Amino acid sequence: MEYVVLVDEQDNETGVMEKLQAHLDGRLHRAISVFIYNSKGEFLIHQRAAGKYHSANLWTNTCCSHPRPGETVHDAAVRRLYEEMGLKCELKEVFSFVYEAHLENGLVEHEFDHVFTGISDMIPTPDITEVSGWKYISADALISDIKANPDKYTEWFKICFENKRDIL
Repeated sequence: MEYVVLVDEQDNETGVMEKLQAHLDGRLHRAISVFIYNSKGEFLIHQRAAGKYHSANLWTNTCCSHPRPGETVHDAAVRRLYEEMGLKCELKEVFSFVYEAHLENGLVEHEFDHVFTGISDMIPTPDITEVSGWKYISADALISDIKANPDKYTEWFKICFENKRDIL
């Protein structure tokens, strides 16, 4: 069973909860998002696997997850980048934000999301239970595709990328 760290609006820990229950109840919890780009400035995005319990088959940032209780957000970002995409690189936290998005199946993503960036030209070796596809894409092409096909992208990715792309 996986647990998430519940937090308040200032990211102070308030407890822990089973991950699925936190998403059913819409409880604010800590999350991480990683944006990797290559030396050409292209973003590495991935398509979530069909078996994911929410947002299956949607395109999103390089990696996204939750820190375990007692784990720092940086350590969680490094761990999940390797577990999901088979990548290791230096990561830097660039900002954090709170969002709430209502998803299919009555689930709610209510997260205090810590966003990290890194540069890598490595070829990903993704975990097929997490990722069904991946690609490097320019910011301009990504902006155009999100505008043309918003339903192909996760809610948190659209919020983060559209509002903070100048920082990424």
